[in-house]
Amino acid sequence: MTKEIRYFAILFTILLIVDQSIKYAMIAIAQPTSLSDFIIIADMPIISIALVFNTGVAFSFFTELGEWLKYIQLILIAIIIGILYTQKQLFKNHYIAFAFMLAGGTSNILDRFLHGGVVDYIYWHYGFDFPVFNFADIIIDCGIGLFILQTLLTNKKK
Repeated sequence: MTKEIRYFAILFTILLIVDQSIKYAMIAIAQPTSLSDFIIIADMPIISIALVFNTGVAFSFFTELGEWLKYIQLILIAIIIGILYTQKQLFKNHYIAFAFMLAGGTSNILDRFLHGGVVDYIYWHYGFDFPVFNFADIIIDCGIGLFILQTLLTNKKK
């Protein structure tokens, strides 16, 4: 096993466990009774903790796809893994970014199978209401940002 695959697997696993642990804690605290519940756990002036289940993707897009959405997302993850398998240099150059993106994506898909929707709980409401999101969304964004930064720095060197 190469060093990159080992580091990828460790980071992926840690991020997945942290995200799922936070989500299970939020569910245990809020004790929702349905997927349509919006439960304020901690109401604060800027960011609150509020449990909600998102049955769509970002900003609740594609909610109308229902159960199909999780299978479509699984197929997309499989395609990404297939691309990374065939593009070994791409994986080697960006394995940390891919660990972040795939851990977040996998955790959110896992939510769909376990809970019927993605478990969201970070609610920004200062100045405007931003859609509720979670740690997985943050690590996906961090992975994308890292990938872009690494790509720009690599291109600048060339």
